[in-house]
Amino acid sequence: MAGTLRSRKRRNIDDTVEEAPTKQALAIEPLGVSHATSDIEIYAKEVLHSLISDNLPPTPNNFSLYFDRLLEEKSDSLRKQIHSMLELEESNDAENSIQLEQTLKQGFSSIKGLLGTTANLYKNMSLMTKILEQRKKELANHPAAQEAIGIITTLEGDVDKLNSILKTQSSQMKTIYDDTAKIVKKVENETIFDNQYEVYNKRYLLTKLEQEMGLVKEFNHASSLIMIELSRDLKKSINNEKATLLMTRTIARLLLKTSRRSDIVAHYGKGVFVMLLKHTDIKSAEKASERLSDLVSNSNFFLADREIQLKISIGVTNVDCVYSVEEIIVSVMDGIEAAYTKKDVDYAVSLRS
Repeated sequence: MAGTLRSRKRRNIDDTVEEAPTKQALAIEPLGVSHATSDIEIYAKEVLHSLISDNLPPTPNNFSLYFDRLLEEKSDSLRKQIHSMLELEESNDAENSIQLEQTLKQGFSSIKGLLGTTANLYKNMSLMTKILEQRKKELANHPAAQEAIGIITTLEGDVDKLNSILKTQSSQMKTIYDDTAKIVKKVENETIFDNQYEVYNKRYLLTKLEQEMGLVKEFNHASSLIMIELSRDLKKSINNEKATLLMTRTIARLLLKTSRRSDIVAHYGKGVFVMLLKHTDIKSAEKASERLSDLVSNSNFFLADREIQLKISIGVTNVDCVYSVEEIIVSVMDGIEAAYTKKDVDYAVSLRS
């Protein structure tokens, strides 16, 4: 599956020319309607018009995608105004699923802790039995202590009974724990969330990528995929597993910060992230990579007394329904490898044609 690669040289952030101001929001304000409401109504009509112009059905999903994409071209004031409205909306189904997954895992952790506490209690009771046996042997060498020996023998019997009850209950709890573990394992196989980095997981990403390929085939629009990784040279120079984990988590937060609601941000594995950019052509994906690279480059990480400038490498590819999900993933991997090969670039594009 031959392809072409192109890359973009790293920019010196200090030398970057300030971008031109974006378009201003439309100022038309119908009578009897507030300015905020009129702006969003006009924008919604513009989104619908763009959908129809691109020969896409105005379904809720497509409308949401175009709503996010076109908003990037609007003024800061309009974006802030609309984002403040969106924050008031209820969480979507995916967010509800994530909360359910987290609650389930927390419940399982509580059961695990309860089992551990019960096991410790059983061990302590066993230790008490051994102590009583030892004291009984010590008193046996003193004839005058026969009455005390009798009391200890009775207490020893009581402790043995309690131990037997605890052993049975511990066994029952172990069975419950094992059954719960099987349920949690089954749920984990269907989860969509990566707890470590608080983004989507690989399974969810591949599912959404396959779905997007079907939509691309059906409606013939452009979508892109980018792969992001903390610079291998930076990780090598740090040589600190804990610090690397913290920096990678910082990258994950920045990915979420720069992404649109329609983008899928996922942890692919081993600190490598992938973003599915729906309804986004390669040119727009390159611009997104530039913004992300600049955002990361302007973010510093402190390790003890050392200030470290974060760096990432990015691979970019197109979502082409001609190929399989695996081939598209390989293509974006080719892009990130090209970015590493050329030391003066922050991202590279791998195109499949």
